[in-house]
Amino acid sequence: MVEFEVKIEKLVEAFALHAAAQNDAVQQGDSKTGNKHAKKVNETFDKLCAHGDAGRDALAALFVHPRMDVRVKAAAFLLRHRTTEAKVVLQEAAQGQDFVSFAASEALKRWSEGTWALDPG
Repeated sequence: MVEFEVKIEKLVEAFALHAAAQNDAVQQGDSKTGNKHAKKVNETFDKLCAHGDAGRDALAALFVHPRMDVRVKAAAFLLRHRTTEAKVVLQEAAQGQDFVSFAASEALKRWSEGTWALDPG
């Protein structure tokens, strides 16, 4: 069981690392690097989902990450699984005026329109 928990914890750490690196690259105008990290975020999420709800629940730990961009990325991916908590994170982030705030508001918009599809279930 401990080995399983360590594996999931490492995946959550990788998700946070790549989410932060993606945002940093975008802020620096480096779309190639940003896209590389976005792919890693998606791959890591898929690996977490392979563990079912345990993997998704572990990712929810990032709702309190020090970086808002990491919180927003996790919340956007967990809207279906942890709707209430994810919406709180996104609504808080959407109050700002930066790129992360825009991303949060777009995730909420897609969710309310019924077009959100990051984790179809």
